[in-house]
Amino acid sequence: MRNFAEEIEQRKQSGLYRTRRLVSGPQQPELMVNDQPVLSFCSNDYLGLANHPGNIAALQNALPETGLGGAASHLICGHHTAHHQLEDRLAEFTGRSAALFFSTGYMANMGVISALAGRGDTIFSDRLNHASIIDGCVLSRARIRRYPHSDIAALDEMLAQTSGHKLVVTDGVFSMDGDIAPLKELARVCKRHDALLVVDDAHGIGVLGPEGRGSIAECGLSESDVPVLIGTLGKGVGTSGAFAAGPALLMDYLVQKARTYIYTTAMPPAIAAATCASIDLIERDQPRREHLARLVSVFRQRASAMGYTLIDSRTPIQPIMVGDNEAAMALSEALEQQGVLVTAIRPPTVPAGEARLRVTLSAAHTVEDLERLLVALERCRHLLDKTDLAV
Repeated sequence: MRNFAEEIEQRKQSGLYRTRRLVSGPQQPELMVNDQPVLSFCSNDYLGLANHPGNIAALQNALPETGLGGAASHLICGHHTAHHQLEDRLAEFTGRSAALFFSTGYMANMGVISALAGRGDTIFSDRLNHASIIDGCVLSRARIRRYPHSDIAALDEMLAQTSGHKLVVTDGVFSMDGDIAPLKELARVCKRHDALLVVDDAHGIGVLGPEGRGSIAECGLSESDVPVLIGTLGKGVGTSGAFAAGPALLMDYLVQKARTYIYTTAMPPAIAAATCASIDLIERDQPRREHLARLVSVFRQRASAMGYTLIDSRTPIQPIMVGDNEAAMALSEALEQQGVLVTAIRPPTVPAGEARLRVTLSAAHTVEDLERLLVALERCRHLLDKTDLAV
């Protein structure tokens, strides 16, 4: 039998041990964590909609009509009219022919990828893709070829060397770096080699593009260019669940083949109703995105001036590169002692030697909130100077 206690101790010694924080109250910048007030800069609630009064009211108003639980899978008796209305709304919002509602983003990636590729096929996956994409590739039992991050020339060559059914999958916005995939080039090379392109825009939906329609819309790419779009609803949209969108034929195929859709209980239908309300809000609230963009710009300018190393990102995801696991933890803990919560991200979530603090900004943050973060970072900068571990 494996020595589980020893493995846990090894994780502690290498600075990789994970702990949970206990949050009370609603998700918002000012949180109660382990009974202590903190200002959070680590949430994926990019538009500040997780606690929006209108979305809460939409959920409350739907409950008498929908009840609470989903009760069964979508293919038994769990597919409520609220779920169907959300799918229609998501198709319209993303400019796709149809959409399919999944319970989580992880389940969407697992289900879609393993349904669209199998034994004898080849999947090409960006090296920095999210764990859910990686696991979906493994579950498919297809041959997996990982191409260097956003390297179109390398992918082009790999596709040219491969025959049979080919699927290319990438994040739209990479969750740990905050950079955006070269989607136009990916679409072009996939068309040239007759490969099916799947883009997970979990961190772009709501934030990027016209009316918040995501990174694919920002690039002006159609359903023909990107046949399968995956998005999550628990980040910029502020609710819960996920979706796939694309041609009606492919969405029907997923209903038949995606195991994470077929064999799970449907999400509470009231969540679907609240999500429709949130999408309506996203479409009409451009000032919210403009405020967020200003926060990102100020943060990058000020943090860089302090000597922190940032990745080239214009999204709300702003990693501060540290390198060493223990140094990243020390910086995170020093910030928390000042009441500012920014979590350290360590391997295997990121490559070895690339530990970082993943700062995420939200439209719910005020200018004063950002100033508090920047003051705390200024006070803690000496920690990286002392250890000489900044990269």
